[in-house]
Amino acid sequence: MRIVSKAAAMQKCALQWKRRGVRVGFVPTMGYLHAGHLSLVKRARQAVGKKGVVVVSIYVNPTQFAPTEDLAKYPRDLKRDLKLCREAGVDVVFTPSDAEMYPVGSSRCDDRTAQRAVPNEFSTFVVEEKLSRTMEGAARPTHFRGVTTVVAKLFNLVLPDVAVFGQKDFQQAAIIERMVADLNFPVKIIVAPTLREPDGLAMSSRNKFLDAEQRAQAVILFHALQAASLAVKRKPVSAMRLKTDLKEFITAAPLGRLDYVEFFNPETLAPVGQVKRGTQMTLAVFFGKTRLIDNAQL
Repeated sequence: MRIVSKAAAMQKCALQWKRRGVRVGFVPTMGYLHAGHLSLVKRARQAVGKKGVVVVSIYVNPTQFAPTEDLAKYPRDLKRDLKLCREAGVDVVFTPSDAEMYPVGSSRCDDRTAQRAVPNEFSTFVVEEKLSRTMEGAARPTHFRGVTTVVAKLFNLVLPDVAVFGQKDFQQAAIIERMVADLNFPVKIIVAPTLREPDGLAMSSRNKFLDAEQRAQAVILFHALQAASLAVKRKPVSAMRLKTDLKEFITAAPLGRLDYVEFFNPETLAPVGQVKRGTQMTLAVFFGKTRLIDNAQL
């Protein structure tokens, strides 16, 4: 397994693979890997075959964090991540620094910018303007600009034929698919199923921040998805009514604080007034300062 930290070196490798006709599968991550990430690696390998190359990037992207969010505390363990990648059969791990990804000018910053090492002179961003307005985009207004920008940059450095994203971040995956279509990236996007703990909690790097009591109550997200599916099993239900019922339902986890619950068309991400089978549901819940998200098609 090769470890590449320089952007120019990563792009040089990718261009060599292209000239040789080697298919490239790519899994972008922010590290602190878990079984969910490794399932994406497996899917990438299936897509490119034994003769292809699987690349995993490990980079905590500062531009997708707001000043009040957990950039500085986001979990990091590169040694552990590299071991997991090696065991999973990853061919190349790309581990760029902030200076490599955002190389213009100086990287001075203050507390108000959450210690993000992105220079003020860096001024070119990729912005998706429709699918990013609601849900995570409304709750975290600068988030998706950072996501689309860094993914576009990674695509230009890795030059993948296939990139795999997790369904847990449903809106993110939809926005990346739109970006790829709108900007003509020659990349096939695969959205792989959410992996869950035995009790149903979606696997997430942020789960490590939960204490024992919060972890026990965090399963309420999964239970809320199940409750909504049961509610619409026989007939459609008013979205407003179901939101009210679910807000009350989530109070069963007293340590949880609901950020939002939304129902939308899985193709357009447009909100719906009537919730029925096939509607997509997503929710975000805080446990202390830890914010968890989950979604499912009802």
